[in-house]
Amino acid sequence: MSEIVVISGNPRPGSRTRGLATSVAEEVARRESAGPPIVLDLAEYGPALLVPDDPGVADGVATARAAQILVVATPTYKGSYTGVLKVFLDHLPHQGLAGVVAVPVTVGATPTQAAQSERHLRGLLVELGAEVRPGLAVPESSLGDPDLAAGYVATLPVRA
Repeated sequence: MSEIVVISGNPRPGSRTRGLATSVAEEVARRESAGPPIVLDLAEYGPALLVPDDPGVADGVATARAAQILVVATPTYKGSYTGVLKVFLDHLPHQGLAGVVAVPVTVGATPTQAAQSERHLRGLLVELGAEVRPGLAVPESSLGDPDLAAGYVATLPVRA
């Protein structure tokens, strides 16, 4: 079982969204005395996300399901989360994240866009059975703040 897993739903590999989500997960790991997070960058899966029973995607899904804490990050696309994130999460069965603590992290052009995206992502994670914690909705202009992740995690109730 992986204690902390990051899902970066940005279609661009190595994105700022991935960087923020990884920083959040590393702060959670420090606070919870956990090992380093595993990062699933969905951009690296490419078209395999659309192939039924692709072994790499199946391994990623199994990793996400085995997490105790799942940091799920996405930029705002069309007022919501990205298609690659939705396609990945569609591989999960009904209640596929039951027992997993999920932390939504969203990035938008404005605070309003980021907050709207966080609400949509939260609903999707609840539908999958996750125990969703208060999310982090970040405007792009704040991505350079070195204290952003630590400040957020300091207020985050992670364990039940």
